[in-house]
Amino acid sequence: MKRLLVLLGLMLCAGVARAHAEDFSKWAVLIVAGDDRAQNGKQSQVFDNGRKALAKAFAGMGFAPGNTEQFSLHPDGVSRTTSFASISTALWDLSSRAPGGCLIYFTSHGTPDGIVVGSAEVSPRRVAAMINNSCGDKPSVIVMSACFSGQFVPVLERDSRIVITAARPDRTSFGCGEMDQYTFFDDCFLRAVPLGSDFASLGDLIKQCVTAREKEVKAEPPSEPQVSIGSKVTFTLRWK
Repeated sequence: MKRLLVLLGLMLCAGVARAHAEDFSKWAVLIVAGDDRAQNGKQSQVFDNGRKALAKAFAGMGFAPGNTEQFSLHPDGVSRTTSFASISTALWDLSSRAPGGCLIYFTSHGTPDGIVVGSAEVSPRRVAAMINNSCGDKPSVIVMSACFSGQFVPVLERDSRIVITAARPDRTSFGCGEMDQYTFFDDCFLRAVPLGSDFASLGDLIKQCVTAREKEVKAEPPSEPQVSIGSKVTFTLRWK
């Protein structure tokens, strides 16, 4: 009898896990490569490389390519030209046809006042207004991969959202050189996906990876990626 009760308990736990698994195929996905320059100002594919790899990773996690929009300064057939106006329109359209939730990932250079999106520097409040307008209180994961990106946390966080940024508000992130394949943060995000089971655990894995990479190359001061998990998203954003 004891063995049967244990088995039933395991089955109930499995049922809970399945109940909490999200149907990501009905989510809107936006991936933006905001710039095409390295830290030294020369041409670089580091952000575009991240965009392409992230699109593949998200598809493997269950997000539908048909509900995904990609933006690049060098469109390649699956992406559109990066501009904040086009991105805003695309997110509105995406969230209308894929109402389950929003996954938004920006990878670009950051400044103390915002993030580079095409030819513009966009403030946290403008990004927040765009996302609030299209996604509202839907379950959402928002990733800002840029220097100083911690400044986006206070304006983006909600009970229904997970917000992950590549750095503190007052710190740079690393790995956006002319010869880098990915930024440190984007690389760690991609490495963490196969190891994580949900976005909450993913944030911790990314932080550990970034810390190790920065120590390895003696990059200082540490970027200290930020993770904000809203109270209503616990155990609801699972892909395994």
